[in-house]
Amino acid sequence: MPPWLESMLTSEYAYLALFAVFVLEGAMLMYFMPSELIVPGSLILFGHSPDTVLLVLGIAVLGATVGQVALFTLAQRGGREWLLRKRWFRVSEDSLDRFDGWFDRWGPIVVPVSNALLFTRGMLTVPAGLAEMDRRRFLVLSALGTLIFESALAGLYVFGVDLLW
Repeated sequence: MPPWLESMLTSEYAYLALFAVFVLEGAMLMYFMPSELIVPGSLILFGHSPDTVLLVLGIAVLGATVGQVALFTLAQRGGREWLLRKRWFRVSEDSLDRFDGWFDRWGPIVVPVSNALLFTRGMLTVPAGLAEMDRRRFLVLSALGTLIFESALAGLYVFGVDLLW
């Protein structure tokens, strides 16, 4: 974890900083650390009591969902070509074509499935927005997939800590 992020997460603004990190992660703008380390890293810093785990999971789901809905909205309003021209949008046209194909083939169910899997998290956000999927439906499906993914990461961390001690 970058030192500046660690200092933010140990300050009085820790939970607000964590929320902001998850918004960036959900919007696919998290380039400074792997998203798979955020929940375990947070539990290392904050502890892993049941209340803390639930709070971190709540922040993770809320923040990532806010970020994904923002990206979804940009895809709906700006369109495919607009996004591909933006420097901050680091998804290649070939990758976007592949995920468009997944969405075309499987429909909205791939949103929570992709959010629950390593390496595909958030990748169906743009195809869902481009397909004019209902925003509320996207929000629920996105949050569900994020909850599954982040809960698995938290569970693995807590289970691993308990095994070691």
